[in-house]
Amino acid sequence: MTSPATTGVTVTLIRNARFLGSETRYDLGLRDGKIAWVARAGERDGSPDVSGRAGEARDADAAAVLDADGRFVTSGLWDEHVHFGQWALAADRLDLASAESADQALELIAAACASAESSGRERNGGSGPQELVAVRARAASWPAPISRAALDRVTGERPTVVIGADLHGCWLNSAALARRGITSAGDGHIVEDDCFALVRELDRMSDAERDALASRAAAAASARGVVGIVDFEMRWGLTDWARREADGFRLLRVESAIYPQDLERALEEGRRTGDPLADGLTRVGPLKIVTDGSLGTMTAWCCEPYPVSTEEPAAGSGTAAERDPAYSGRSLVPGEELRRLMRRASDGGLELAIHAIGDRANAEVLDAFEELGIPGMIEHAQLLRPEDIERFGPLGVVASVQPEHLLDDRETTDRLWPRRAGDAYPFARLSRAGARLILGSDAPVAPLDPWRGIAAAVTRRRGSDAPWFPGERLTADEAISACMRGGLRPSPGDEADLILLDTDPLAADPDALDRTPVAATLLAGRLTHLDDGLASRLDFLG
Repeated sequence: MTSPATTGVTVTLIRNARFLGSETRYDLGLRDGKIAWVARAGERDGSPDVSGRAGEARDADAAAVLDADGRFVTSGLWDEHVHFGQWALAADRLDLASAESADQALELIAAACASAESSGRERNGGSGPQELVAVRARAASWPAPISRAALDRVTGERPTVVIGADLHGCWLNSAALARRGITSAGDGHIVEDDCFALVRELDRMSDAERDALASRAAAAASARGVVGIVDFEMRWGLTDWARREADGFRLLRVESAIYPQDLERALEEGRRTGDPLADGLTRVGPLKIVTDGSLGTMTAWCCEPYPVSTEEPAAGSGTAAERDPAYSGRSLVPGEELRRLMRRASDGGLELAIHAIGDRANAEVLDAFEELGIPGMIEHAQLLRPEDIERFGPLGVVASVQPEHLLDDRETTDRLWPRRAGDAYPFARLSRAGARLILGSDAPVAPLDPWRGIAAAVTRRRGSDAPWFPGERLTADEAISACMRGGLRPSPGDEADLILLDTDPLAADPDALDRTPVAATLLAGRLTHLDDGLASRLDFLG
């Protein structure tokens, strides 16, 4: 639990800290948001005057010395792929992640409807039942699809929207369809652009509401050692983050992505990746282009057709076209348009983050990077042909991957990509081929907690399951480094974006990595999280 009295305190000296993999204790001097010096504990002359303990009342700009008492210090963590607004909202929505079938999901939805206040009013001021939004439905792994009729039975007149875990598909009951005048989705299932538009609609709220949710989610991320995120929220987020930082937001570094619908606006305003939005904690991120769909909706664009079952299709795979024997997914951006967008953005100073999940989509995106001669990132890189794994490093293309997805998608991958499952999430081969890997959560698809992704990359299993293609496991130092912008061993001149850990994750049981305890998080030398156990070792300067 974060000690509230310490948030915002500037630490000028960390004493008695160990680096990962070492028993030697060090002191780290911090100045102007950076690491000024590192020395063995007690070797530097002089000791700052202290005047009190953390429990005493202090203003937010107070400075202090923190005694790590042997805890391990390393660079703070980044989540390189987040839909931050969606993640912040998820805490107030019905979570269906635990449902293993449509029937279990319907039970949760029915219970939520029963407990809703009968006097609930719509946020827009209209009358009638409050709309119910459920999230993280892992429908692709359910044995049978969720149906509009079944939703209607348990929800009645309450408009209800179920958002799939991968954010690429939604299910609506009749009341939700009628509210929006949607007549084309007979089964209540919409995917890709239609789903994205609905998600944006559901996100509408006042700036004050949105900012309060963001602050709460950022504080929770800080408590898990997060110092920065790349926000791929599907809206123009630059204004939101500039406002928050101007209003005193100091919990995370943020790079806010741009989507093609806003590319011309960004270029007209002279926005370039890395430009500060306010004082420098929040910055312009990359341009994100979505080139195919997702595995769960069977819209990931693949080189081979999806298998056709004689049984009822799984949830999310139910269109006639998608059950055609030749169906292999969807290309969402024609090749010529993809190259035009990439060149336009690159010429304007925007870095590129290209969503590609299927092996055909990844191959096409790599071709575009090679033809244009520009670097960038592929977001997900979920299924790759062996020959394409070798291309990332030489082309300077970063593989931005989400390890926890492999745990969620394991059974679905075996079912939908049965002959190619061994080429899904090929982390070790990418690393050996010289690709730079960076890790993210894709929250709310998975929780915004890098330690969960680190554990998934290292173990490739959940609980007592056998590791899934264990040859693709990363080592702990590889996985942790892929969550950092700094080094495992911070050094003078580095940003003072640091975390203190109760245990050394390099020596920990791999199955315990997801529960790594974070004692403190510092952003530019300022505390954003300090647990109660360490708060007594914070001395304020006099």
